[in-house]
Amino acid sequence: MTTKPDWWVYEGTGTPHGGIGRLPEAPPWRAFRHGDDDWQELPEPPQAPDDDAVKRHLGREGQGAAYQAGEREIHLVNLALHLRRPLLLTGKPGTGKSTLAYAVAHELRLGPVLRWAITSRSTLKDGLYEYDAVGRLHDAGLRNPGNSTSGDGTTPEPPDIGKYLWLGPLGTALLPWRRPRVLLIDEIDKSDMDFPNDLLNVFEEGEFVIPELARLGKGKQKVMTADREEVEIAGGAVACAQFPFVVLTSNDEREFPMAFLRRCIRLEIGAADEERLAGMIAAHLGPATGSANAGEAREKLIAEFLHRQRERGALANDQLLNALLMAERGLWDEETGRALLRDHLLRPLDRG
Repeated sequence: MTTKPDWWVYEGTGTPHGGIGRLPEAPPWRAFRHGDDDWQELPEPPQAPDDDAVKRHLGREGQGAAYQAGEREIHLVNLALHLRRPLLLTGKPGTGKSTLAYAVAHELRLGPVLRWAITSRSTLKDGLYEYDAVGRLHDAGLRNPGNSTSGDGTTPEPPDIGKYLWLGPLGTALLPWRRPRVLLIDEIDKSDMDFPNDLLNVFEEGEFVIPELARLGKGKQKVMTADREEVEIAGGAVACAQFPFVVLTSNDEREFPMAFLRRCIRLEIGAADEERLAGMIAAHLGPATGSANAGEAREKLIAEFLHRQRERGALANDQLLNALLMAERGLWDEETGRALLRDHLLRPLDRG
């Protein structure tokens, strides 16, 4: 494509820009900002100019170039941004699904990615907030040992509840930020059967209530966010002003309910081609250095990786990075080392 469409906000260049300011207002059925919001008073997402997480995912040289999004991927990212809908990414392990979230956050300057890694035990509340009730009771007991009342007969004031409550990644993403946060819900296919449907109400309403704070009335309480910063919450209610850019990843190992799927923009991530692999390698490893045969090693290992991926089974991109790193440290210089790279570092994941 010679010119980018006018409606693109995310351009897939990897170069940070202020394009999020061009994002039009949300459609009426996905508008969460209340009319009395003071837009200028809303906080900006925290910025991390030297974010180690970005460097890990996008490479230390030419960061965004490590994820070279294709035209179809850019289209669907922008659809999710315009429509304020979650982006469901499916594909084999190691194909760069989670990296897309970091690429969007980096290019659109949306702050650190809020990552929620899903397990079979994950619940919706885990992502919204955690409350240390035991710790609060323990501290209250230390303040007033053996007494339920103070000297004047009144009930002693309990410790500030906000000190024992912190927002999870989803809860932090739903705070009223001036710009949308990026939320990565990683490997949702590991969750139990009810989990996707549990997310639907929060995704539709863009808000939730923390009962432990709501019981205290309409006053403000300070709590800790997943960014490790304090925010004030009034009346226990958390409501977004901008729906977050939500990326859900799945290794395509299960089916999801129709009600969940119809609320998502779906994108299948396929295996990387030679051009994308070369961009990823350049961003993470830079020019071929080290061994005298480093250039030859890089060319042949990329070809071997692509051949095995097509013919023999599942391979992850980080397996190729590991093999190239060790090749440039001398393993490519002798047959024993080359055999180690091929037989162990480039071993298909779906074979014993």
